[in-house]
Amino acid sequence: VQLQASGGGLVQPGGPLKLSCAASRRTFSNNGVAWFRQAPGKDREFVAGISWRGDSTIYQDSVVGRFTISRDNARNMVYLQTNSLKPEDTAVYYCAASRYSYAARSASDYNYWGQGTLVTVSS
Repeated sequence: VQLQASGGGLVQPGGPLKLSCAASRRTFSNNGVAWFRQAPGKDREFVAGISWRGDSTIYQDSVVGRFTISRDNARNMVYLQTNSLKPEDTAVYYCAASRYSYAARSASDYNYWGQGTLVTVSS
């Protein structure tokens, strides 16, 4: 296993949750990383991405101002801090490593995927 996502769970609307993605060094080396999500009955969608050096980030419009992606290259970790969660954020969240040093929005640009962690936002 090269990527492993964790930190999902049940959270009330408006609450926070921090997701983590642990990567093997080989997977992480010089790669942009992103979080995607897939809600029941819907296609997988891009959520947030970060470049190899962490100096560039991109977000889906619906999470701007609520989610923050970050990485710790020394620990081969990527994080997604989610705040002000809404029921529509309910999904399985996946981390993925890009073919490139930058983050991209298309799933086809990612060749390594974690197994996913479920986030459920409900009262």
